[in-house]
Amino acid sequence: MKPSVLSETLRIAIRNKDPLLIVGPPGIGKTDLTFQAAQAEGADLIVSHPVVSDPTDYKGMPWVITLPDGTQKATFLPFSDLEELIKATRPTVFLLDDLGQAAPSVQAPAMQLILGRRINGHKVSDEVVFIACTNRRQDMAGVTGILEPVKSRFISIINLEADLDDWCKWALASNTVAFEVISFLRWKPALLCDFKPTKEMKNSPCPRTWNAVSKIVQHSYPKEAEAEMIMGAVGEGAGVEFMAFLKIARELPSPDYVIMHPDEADVPKSPSTLYALCGALSARAGDNTFGNIVRFANRLPAEFSVMMIVDSTTKNRNLVKTKAYIDWSLKHTDVLI
Repeated sequence: MKPSVLSETLRIAIRNKDPLLIVGPPGIGKTDLTFQAAQAEGADLIVSHPVVSDPTDYKGMPWVITLPDGTQKATFLPFSDLEELIKATRPTVFLLDDLGQAAPSVQAPAMQLILGRRINGHKVSDEVVFIACTNRRQDMAGVTGILEPVKSRFISIINLEADLDDWCKWALASNTVAFEVISFLRWKPALLCDFKPTKEMKNSPCPRTWNAVSKIVQHSYPKEAEAEMIMGAVGEGAGVEFMAFLKIARELPSPDYVIMHPDEADVPKSPSTLYALCGALSARAGDNTFGNIVRFANRLPAEFSVMMIVDSTTKNRNLVKTKAYIDWSLKHTDVLI
């Protein structure tokens, strides 16, 4: 399932209190999508990390209470997160993060939470929904598996896959990802998520590590360190390809010159250069520049024209109200429908 579909699925599950288990490789956005869905639904969020829990953590604290008749009774008193689950009066998402890394002795007590919705006799609030995330066994992330009776207590197990269009929409809307990274992945979409587990001290390309590359590019690290840091973030192969693309992006004709002279500026012939230039222009799209960006877009091959204008309007939704966009969209109704 791609992220945009999972996002809507999570929101429906939260509304209906349906427990879901989300599975996927590291760094693909499982936890972030849960955070975003909870926020979009106005729900409180409690994050639990079973991998660092003890089996007794889901039982409560052993305690002796005095009954009204004066006799004493041993029981378990819920505390901290467990107490919040019982007393919740607002929609609340209880996220069991990295559940597959937890020992079976910790997973087992979660069964009464997810399906029985009880904590040693204490009823979990009807406002609570349980969501769990986990990596896969083949990811070498310390996942030994999830107990069968735990798996079957979720309404469904969903496998999350990376999707370039979804990621680009998120990256553009966030205004935090370097345009060079977005443009490069438009050019090399297979590298958005090329996760290869290894015992070596190496990273693989995935949405999380590309976000790290964006920070490296934006934070002005020493030039002597930049290439090594980028390769340390996404691996040598992807890092070398990105550095070559970054060199092209930094040697482009001035995007500001293109905006000032949209009818005279040269149109690059190389696809990699076109991807870089379109990314640089869409990053500069605003009320005062968009008209000229559209004029230059009209000189580009159709696929690049569409990509640049869609990226510009994703970054700044107000641009769809401009005359320049309306005129351009009338010429491209076949790809915008």
